[in-house]
Amino acid sequence: MMMMKMLRRRLREIPTQLDCLDCPTKMWGALRTRLDSFESEISDEPIEVESLSPKSESKEKQNSQGPWYMASGYLLFWLLLFLSVVVPLFYRLPTALTIEDVPTGLFIAERAQANLYELDKIGPKVVGSDGNENKTVQFLLKELELIQENVLDEYFDLEIDLQIVSGSYIHWTMVNMYQGVQNIVIKLSPKNSSSDSYLLVNSHFDSKPTSPSAGDAGQMIVTILEVLRVMSSTQQSFEHPIVFLLNGAEENPLQASHGFVTQHKWAANCKVVINLDSAGGGGREILFQSGPNHPWLVKYYKDSAQHPFATTMAEEIFQTRILPSDTDFTVFTKYSKLIGLDIAQCINGYTYHTKYDRFDVIPRTSIQNTGDNVLSLVRALSNATELHDTEAHAAGHAIFFDVLGLYFISYSQLTGVILNYVVAVATIALIFMSLWRTAKVSSVSIGHVVCWFILILVLQFIALLLGLGLPVLVAFLFDKYGLSLSYLATPPLMIGLYVCPSLLGLSLPSFIYLKLQRSGKISFAHQLQMVLHGHALVLAILVIALTAYGLRSTYVITWTLIFYVIPLAINLLTTLHDRGFAWTAVLKLFQIFPFLYNSYLIYTFLIVLTPMMGRFGRKINPDLIISTLNALCSILAMGFLIPLINVFRRPSMILHLLLTVTAVSIFTASSTQLGFPYRSKTNVQRVPYLQVRRVFYEYNGSVSRDDSGYLFNFQDRRGAAPLQNTKVNLTGLTSIASDCGEYMMCGVPLYDHRWVKNRLKGMWLPRDTPIEMPWLPTLELLNKTVLEDGQTVRLEFRAEVTDHTSLFIKPYEDVSVINWTFPHGYIGQQSTSHIYFSHGKDNTPLSFFIDLEKLDGDFNAPLCQLGISHHFIGHAGDELSQKIAASFPPYAALIQWPSSYQRFIY
Repeated sequence: MMMMKMLRRRLREIPTQLDCLDCPTKMWGALRTRLDSFESEISDEPIEVESLSPKSESKEKQNSQGPWYMASGYLLFWLLLFLSVVVPLFYRLPTALTIEDVPTGLFIAERAQANLYELDKIGPKVVGSDGNENKTVQFLLKELELIQENVLDEYFDLEIDLQIVSGSYIHWTMVNMYQGVQNIVIKLSPKNSSSDSYLLVNSHFDSKPTSPSAGDAGQMIVTILEVLRVMSSTQQSFEHPIVFLLNGAEENPLQASHGFVTQHKWAANCKVVINLDSAGGGGREILFQSGPNHPWLVKYYKDSAQHPFATTMAEEIFQTRILPSDTDFTVFTKYSKLIGLDIAQCINGYTYHTKYDRFDVIPRTSIQNTGDNVLSLVRALSNATELHDTEAHAAGHAIFFDVLGLYFISYSQLTGVILNYVVAVATIALIFMSLWRTAKVSSVSIGHVVCWFILILVLQFIALLLGLGLPVLVAFLFDKYGLSLSYLATPPLMIGLYVCPSLLGLSLPSFIYLKLQRSGKISFAHQLQMVLHGHALVLAILVIALTAYGLRSTYVITWTLIFYVIPLAINLLTTLHDRGFAWTAVLKLFQIFPFLYNSYLIYTFLIVLTPMMGRFGRKINPDLIISTLNALCSILAMGFLIPLINVFRRPSMILHLLLTVTAVSIFTASSTQLGFPYRSKTNVQRVPYLQVRRVFYEYNGSVSRDDSGYLFNFQDRRGAAPLQNTKVNLTGLTSIASDCGEYMMCGVPLYDHRWVKNRLKGMWLPRDTPIEMPWLPTLELLNKTVLEDGQTVRLEFRAEVTDHTSLFIKPYEDVSVINWTFPHGYIGQQSTSHIYFSHGKDNTPLSFFIDLEKLDGDFNAPLCQLGISHHFIGHAGDELSQKIAASFPPYAALIQWPSSYQRFIY
């Protein structure tokens, strides 16, 4: 093309030389002279195409680019693809089966839903309450009796055991002590089974205060009942006995599962567990933990789950412990040799642990989805030969993920490491081949192309930083001005707040480069291709680094690169690589796959994590997490697509469009009601607080402090701010941080380890009149005995308890705790020891002793502080407290009860 233009230019110059010629011979001679000169010029490499004017080059580029109005259509295509494919598949649920229209042997959602309705009617099921210990247990035992009546006795044996168990263990920063909590344990065995390896299926029926717990975890309990009903009444046998554990104390936390694995007669035979829990309800359940170190379990899930939904990325995120959740799976794997699968409902987490977790938010189709998967998985694992010797099949971690809920992929971690490195190396090799090919067709040296590519690589690294950084900057600024969580009730705002800035950051460096670059030696199409190569090389480097670090979630980047490497190889093997923008057609076709998967994956995490940000606490800006997720979605789904806006004329219009959408979204989120995070019933603000009466007793028994107030533990970043200018009067609300430096555990009845962790963010609203407690439990010092060594004294106590009671013990500086009733391993772990105690059926007073060592043997001086808090969960409080609760706005979901706190010095 360039040679033809030069030829035409030389020919145009000839007539000016022929003006002085008067014969054809001289004309022909002049023509040959110019042609010889042209031949000499084009034989020298490289061709100096700089002689073309910038105006001519720009005109040529414009002629090869698409119309400007197609650019918006290009972006609209990907948006519509997401809305029409990803979103429907994410929410897709199977048709619910009824009793009339199916044969036996299948999971019937209608029956399970009927059970859920009855469970929901019971109301909250807090450990120690009548709803949990009596009504729920009686309902479940009644349902089990009905199931037992229909068992095929010639095929199966069904045993039901009601376990009432007490114990204690160290959980995070506290001793977790339980007394008389209940487990309903059912064993279904094939007749004459010789297998001593059992499959355990677990879920819990207790709840958090105020929650009817239809989702967490009523849906899973009724699923287990229906699975048991189907398996015990169908002539489809299995090899290994199955233990179904309906545990009555998971929310306390994780007490009943500990009681089972450490004390139940069938626990030692259980080899694999399927743990079922919930952080939402009404959608699909996700497999988010496996093993550990047993990838064959994932293979069984792959082969049996009818509606797969899982990802290694969820497993690694959950195991960082940054999320405000835990499950019985932790206890099973820590306190026994159990391995297994951890599965949970995860959609619509807005109702989780609130009074809105009701029957009407759980569609029958969701129950069918869970039931289909669990029934198939139980049947498969109850016939697994690996249960005979699970330790023999330990083979490292697995990498697993579903593809839009349609297909499931899994492979071992070793295979993943090999795949990651191979794809990264192949990417680098093909990029080099492409650069060499570009140099050849452009008739320039490879060094010339590499020099420009290095510049592009730097720009793409900057683009990646901008793609991550701009959304994070928006999140930082919103939080700085008290506007965090603006997307909580209006998730589409994320597109303008985070996605558009990320796309702007990704595309801006390449746009500027392609706009200003004027060398002309390399065609515009090849320059654009080099931009994408730069992005691919950055990702390849990340794959190598993250694989070396041991991150299994690297598979996401690896598969993204695979669908760049394949079209690149096709383009190199054909002439498409060098035919203008023809290579983009193959690329865009293959990019459909990573776009669909990556947007589906990140959409999953946004759906799961966004509601969690409403209970993430006040210490960390949750918008940083959500903005980063949106940025990752943009980078992974659009990283190879957004630079292609430069294929069209006036790509700056797209940048202006992204900037405009961002500006409009910022205005909407910051200045309109759409940016307010909370809505009644659907997107509530969680407001946990205690009605506190506290009394401080000195060493001589005198009272140094006796006051009342309301202790708030706001669970989201905005804290009390959304409650200002409402009917509730929070005048005088102040931080307790200063008290935390003066008093043991801030001098307040911190409820559990999460309240202890967040105590510096606690808020206190004083009250003039004393808060009335339902009753005032007592703490009695029974004996004070100096032991034989003369340096140790034993204090023996008897404490009246509510179903949720906490002890705080802090010895003075010259005193040490050397022995006590509680787990010995906890001694010395914390400067102030926290004993979290709860009881189920057994409300016997708590008796305990503490051995204190003091080297000087002087025990007639203060030795330790002991604080005891009693929580009256389920009580509304006195009249004034009820009036205050009624004054909160409808979007506030209150979780509150009276609590007494007494501090003693012994």
